[in-house]
Amino acid sequence: MELIQNTPEISSYLAADEVIDHEHPRVRATAATLSADAPDAYAYAKAAFAFVRDTIPHSQDAGDPRVTWRASDVLAQRTGICYAKAHALAALLRAEGIPTALCYQKFEVVHGLVAVKLPGEDRWARQDPRGNKPGVDAQFRLDREQLAFTVRPEFNEVDYPVLFAEPHPAVLQCLREAVDRPHLWQTLPTDL
Repeated sequence: MELIQNTPEISSYLAADEVIDHEHPRVRATAATLSADAPDAYAYAKAAFAFVRDTIPHSQDAGDPRVTWRASDVLAQRTGICYAKAHALAALLRAEGIPTALCYQKFEVVHGLVAVKLPGEDRWARQDPRGNKPGVDAQFRLDREQLAFTVRPEFNEVDYPVLFAEPHPAVLQCLREAVDRPHLWQTLPTDL
């Protein structure tokens, strides 16, 4: 699948905003800690991916009712669904100058992940920080994708090829309006 930037400017995939708030002190401090042991952008990106995937539980898996959506809040509260975890990873990567996009898949509901463009690479590589569990083994890879889930077209599942510089409005709206995770589960987008 060919991934398509929704904006041609690579700088858009480095920008900070209300959601991917990589200028926030908590994001900066986390990035500094992770980069201390990373000799290059690849090592840093892999470490940031593992940090989000492994130390921030997916709120559904953990039974956590809290809903987070801003990257700094995901890091502070240590919880989030796929979208929130993607926002946190995007913020950590952008904090270190690594272009990062938000991208999505469609299953029964829309699933969120990221794509990174590391220095020296000519293509974007999708990564899924959702969090592993039995039957889910997402890994940071550039040679091939190893995402949490593989779409099955015969079931009308879709890999959306668009790389967004900002969260999709439907995703952000459901996160912002949810009073808790059970409410969020009733309002997750089923399509983009």
